[in-house]
Amino acid sequence: MISTILSAVQAMASDDYVGFTFFVGCMAMMAASAFFFLSMGSVEGKWKTSLLVSGLITFIAAVHYFYMRDYWAVVGESPTFFRYVDWTLTVPLMCVEFYLILKAAGAKTGLLWKLIWASVVMLVAGYLGEAVYNTGSGPAIWGLFSGLAYFYIVYLIMAGEAKQLAQASSPAVQKAHDILCKFVLIGWGIYPLGYMIGTEGWYDFVDGIPVDMDVVYNIGDAINKIGFGLVIYSLAVSDK
Repeated sequence: MISTILSAVQAMASDDYVGFTFFVGCMAMMAASAFFFLSMGSVEGKWKTSLLVSGLITFIAAVHYFYMRDYWAVVGESPTFFRYVDWTLTVPLMCVEFYLILKAAGAKTGLLWKLIWASVVMLVAGYLGEAVYNTGSGPAIWGLFSGLAYFYIVYLIMAGEAKQLAQASSPAVQKAHDILCKFVLIGWGIYPLGYMIGTEGWYDFVDGIPVDMDVVYNIGDAINKIGFGLVIYSLAVSDK
């Protein structure tokens, strides 16, 4: 693996800022994973699973970023397939974090499965619209399904069942829940934007923007996934 990493770095052009963000994203996710895993021994038992999930999210992302960096270096195209595989594994785990922090307030597994299934529908529909049925009306139809699933998640956590449970929780859990909601509402907003830019007929007027969407995705992924974990860590060390 070390030789493969060194080969990828050597193959990276000095002005390849897209490849650079893939490489930095991989290293940042791996470092975050080590931090979350090692921190499990310093928090109370009720938060160990939450930190474990945070570490798994960034570890899975680090592995995929390793492969996406190689794909970009060799093919020179956006690694759409690998990115959606990563999201399909990590985004449901990010939804699991809501259930875990609200479990003490009475969250049931029904809420967990609602969030998981909505996230899977959002991502599968997004992939179909961006990579499979990406001509004609396909992107719009599948984008609609993906968007409906996304807003259902937003409703559950910001106004629905999850929000009600958060209000019945400790102040520390309420604060963490509110911050995670902002990540979903604002941080995840880059993904539908990237979808619209990357599919035919959507926002064609932004064609030729100076920033590659892979750079936006890479920075957004790092902020969202590491940020989610840091919120959980902050909650774990503050809510004794």
